[in-house]
Amino acid sequence: MIVALLALQLGSLIAPAYACGCGAMIPDRNQRIGVDRETSAVRWDGRTEQIVMRFTVQGNAERAAWIMPVPGRADVALGDPELFDELERLTRPEHKDRHYFWPRAKDWPFDSDVDGAGAAAPPRPGAVGVVGRERLGPFDVARLTATDPKALSGWLEKNGFQLSDRLATELRPYVEQKWEYVAVRLAPDADGTALRGELDPLRISFASDRLIYPMRLSRLAKTHQSLGLYVLADHRMEPRDDIGGREPEVTFAGGIEETKGAVAALTGGRPVYLTALDQEFPEPSRIDGDHELRTVADTPYREVIYHDRLLTVGDGIPVWLLTVVGVLVAAVGTTVAVRVRRRRPAVRSAA
Repeated sequence: MIVALLALQLGSLIAPAYACGCGAMIPDRNQRIGVDRETSAVRWDGRTEQIVMRFTVQGNAERAAWIMPVPGRADVALGDPELFDELERLTRPEHKDRHYFWPRAKDWPFDSDVDGAGAAAPPRPGAVGVVGRERLGPFDVARLTATDPKALSGWLEKNGFQLSDRLATELRPYVEQKWEYVAVRLAPDADGTALRGELDPLRISFASDRLIYPMRLSRLAKTHQSLGLYVLADHRMEPRDDIGGREPEVTFAGGIEETKGAVAALTGGRPVYLTALDQEFPEPSRIDGDHELRTVADTPYREVIYHDRLLTVGDGIPVWLLTVVGVLVAAVGTTVAVRVRRRRPAVRSAA
């Protein structure tokens, strides 16, 4: 049993293709690479779609190829690393205090802690057309067209990578729809250094009259997949369906009137509606298509995290304690008054 488990684990480490959000990552043979989580920002103005992706990778691969299908001719550029920091700041939850009256387990006199607890991108058949090729930082980017997955496989092999049979099968629907591909070779700056950590973001733009986020290749993944997506459009946007995962969760929705920095560079400085989405795919093999997002009502939403705190006044004196003391003092005063009244002798009036 131990030998079988070790063999199974070794097989998973040398698998030639790894799904990662909207594309597929292919390392050298007998090397491994994994994408911990892919976070993407999508800008769509009704005519053009821009996808900015940031990878955080781990493994022992010194170089890898990444393929992403796109519905139209794509332009590729480096993205601004500050973009995701700005988006995170714009969508961070709101924190509010929520007070309670009576002491709880971590409050005096039960405990000395009085702060309260926090609640929680048309060639001849069979051919690969190289539309363009360029060097962008650590990326060697090629924009390809192909009408046969085998032709794409041949191009990859010529450039040092192997296309698995499973990946070729999953690419066929895109070939039938005459989509194109962005193929990227990733290599670290220094030879002999593995691809690890956070890579520079890539920005891919293409013409599209609908907002679509390619996800089909993620069905190749062997482990749980998660998607983090920021959508900047004229209105609130949500996926039409769950495409085989759990129901997408909206973590933020709201209009952004004033944009600056990396967000302004992506939106052209125009006011936009920002929707932040999270989705989990416990069984990636059930993914049955690409995400198509639709316009919904512009209902704002921001997550609120409540921090429950004991109600106090002044220098942190619990209100419950003042209340109890006040009640006791009032009770004692009333008792004393009653007793004094009872002891006071009656005054008789003269006839």
